[in-house]
This record gives sequence, structure tokens and C-alpha cells, in this order.
Amino acid sequence: MSQPPLPSNAPQSANAPSPIELPATPIPLSPTEQRRAERAAKATARAAKAAARAAAREAPPPPPTGRTQASPQEALSRNLALGALMALFVLCLAWELWLAPTGSGSLAIKALPLLLPMAGLWRYRLYTFRWLSLMVWLYFAEGAVRATSESGRAMWLATAEVLLSVLIFVACALQVRQRLAAAKAERGEA
Repeated sequence: MSQPPLPSNAPQSANAPSPIELPATPIPLSPTEQRRAERAAKATARAAKAAARAAAREAPPPPPTGRTQASPQEALSRNLALGALMALFVLCLAWELWLAPTGSGSLAIKALPLLLPMAGLWRYRLYTFRWLSLMVWLYFAEGAVRATSESGRAMWLATAEVLLSVLIFVACALQVRQRLAAAKAERGEA
């Protein structure tokens, strides 16, 4: 039996034992051992995710941006959106309860969703401006239908609803555009 040659950097001796050869294929695990290994791997992954979440919670907050005040144009578009939203809310209530009620006045419920975005507009929340610019089209559609199908006072109230809806949309779109442009300019300066 001849010995295989040793690597050139290994010392050669005449009575050195031959290296032990490992089998080329791994020893298959039993199904129970496989499940244990999978559970251990999952537990390790969960522990790593938990450690990452804990590290993220303990990380310092991002540095504050240079902007702390709204520009005059942003304040104007916010005030237009907020004022038109309040006017639309009052219009919907007055229309369905006193001015030209439809049925028993139960349609006044349509004014309640308009209360939700008021706090977000007051706090300059960009997300509120975005979703309000989509929600207001429901009021536009209702006003457009009723302006063309009713007559008298209800037609004029529906026309006012259409105009207020368009004003809200334009003010929200301006706010979003101004804020995104300001953020882009800030990133460009940094």
C-alpha cells in the first residue's frame, strides 16, 4: 500500500500516518433530526430579526431637517383646502337638514366623512392631503349629478358643492406639489 504524496509545505516523515479520508457524500439525517435542524435554523433567524428590531429601536432618530416652518405658498394652499373643506361640511349639513332636505334629512350623514381629514390638514400631514384629493371626487360626482337633475335651490347648492370640491382638489394638489418640490430641493442642497 503506497502513501499518497504529502503537500510540499508539510514535513514528510517515514512513519507519518496517512490522512483520514472523509466520505464524499454527507450522511443523511433522519426525519426527526431534519425537523430539529429546521427548528434550530428558524429559531436562529427569529433571534436575529428580534436583535435587528431592538437595534433599530435603540438607534438614534434621524437628524432633523432644515425646514421647520411652512412656506407662505404652502400655508396658503393649506388654508384654502381647510377653509373649503369646512365650507363643504357646513354646506352638506345645511343642504340636507334645512335648505333643501331630501327625504327625512338622513342624507346629512354624507357630511361626516369630511370631519376625518380636518385634523390632518390642520397639522400639514401630507398623506391627508393626498387621500383627501381623491375622496373629494365623490362629492364632486354627487354635486354634478344633482346639479343636472334637480332644479331651484337644490341645483344651486349642488353647483356650490361642485365648486368647493374642485377648490379642495386644487388646493390639495398644490400642497402636495409644493411639499414634494421643497423636499427635492432640500435633498439637492444636502
